[in-house]
Amino acid sequence: MEYWNGTAETMPREDLERWQWRRLRRALDHARHSSPFWAERIPDGITSMADYTERMPLLYKADLLAAQQAAPPYGTWPSLDPALGVRHHQTSGTSGNPPVRTFDTERDWKWITDTFCTALYNNGVRSHHKGLVSFGYGLFAGFWGMHYALERIGCTVVPAGGLDSRTVVRLLVDYGIEVLGLTPSYAMRLIETAGEMGVDLARDANVQIILAGAEPRSDFTTHTIEQAFGARMFNAAGTTEFGAVFMFECPSRRNACHIIEPTVIEEVLHPETRQPVGYGEEGVRVTTGLWRESMQLFRHWTEDIVVKRPYSECGCGRTWDFLDGGILRRVDDMRKIRGVSVTPVMIEDVLRSFPEVTEFRSSIRTVRGLDTVHVQAEAGGISGEAAQALCARIAGEFKREIGIRPQVELAPPGSLPRTKWKAARLHDERHLAHA
Repeated sequence: MEYWNGTAETMPREDLERWQWRRLRRALDHARHSSPFWAERIPDGITSMADYTERMPLLYKADLLAAQQAAPPYGTWPSLDPALGVRHHQTSGTSGNPPVRTFDTERDWKWITDTFCTALYNNGVRSHHKGLVSFGYGLFAGFWGMHYALERIGCTVVPAGGLDSRTVVRLLVDYGIEVLGLTPSYAMRLIETAGEMGVDLARDANVQIILAGAEPRSDFTTHTIEQAFGARMFNAAGTTEFGAVFMFECPSRRNACHIIEPTVIEEVLHPETRQPVGYGEEGVRVTTGLWRESMQLFRHWTEDIVVKRPYSECGCGRTWDFLDGGILRRVDDMRKIRGVSVTPVMIEDVLRSFPEVTEFRSSIRTVRGLDTVHVQAEAGGISGEAAQALCARIAGEFKREIGIRPQVELAPPGSLPRTKWKAARLHDERHLAHA
């Protein structure tokens, strides 16, 4: 087993915990003296990690937005003068809330790059590889860190964010790209485009490693992408608020997403009681950053549902605990429909199980006073009785797997939106009925 940083990745847990406590004390001291926002929130005299998790209040997105609005654009949150920032980013806004704005210093970017190096190197990326990064090179932090990490490892980088999908497919084939970074949704779009071009990605291209992030995905989606590319797809996740990647999927155990613990403290709390849950129990991820100097994060309630497991269950030699399956779903993505909890990933699981479906969109509407799921699916040129039969099969599978029978219709080929960013495929339109 090779590691990007063997000392950090295999240090005994006692040493790791001492390291985290030293970094946390330093981070708290920096924030208390440099950030008006944190000076009001950090309790005096925190003496241990247990004391910290007991007394430090949880931080919610609404708190950050309120601090930001107090003195735009960054508000009272920063721990450094924004003039020291070398880059501005902000959250994608797919949840419908105002974006959280951040900046990073040059030192921050060295740390951000190193977290991506940890993920990429441990997923098998080496200096002789060619990497293509396909996402919108804009305000969304996305895969910026991956671009710089590929360069640091020594790879040749093709930044394909501004290119159309047909050109991206041609680049994959013509340059023999081995490493691909993108969202799962855009990977599905490339598969569709390649099919239209008569390109068999598994045969004609040379992609070996796919790093996919920015959105949860179903097992069907993972299987479909890997089969189409003939490559292994790895999971990774980061947030704009935190600033970097905080987990990566271990190559030796499927779905074991190791937490990069020297840079972050990850708690898992019950979504209602806010109390810690044990290994193997679902809860909300609460994160504390240990390295970022510009905009610090302490006990941030992320809305991410996760299950943490001990490092010893993986067997790769790393002493970092892992999230089983990564980010499973988000609390704020869950919708209650006639007493049934429904998430976008649950819907994706059903729709992706039909190979005829190339894209889909779902919405929740009120029909004659009853909450109803409406599904639009693209399925090539299927029409007539075959279309009706497919809609009936989708509705039946939806009912069996989720417990609700939706309204299903086929959309014209190419009519549903595609994106390189986070895909929003479940839209709650119930409020429109009362507008």
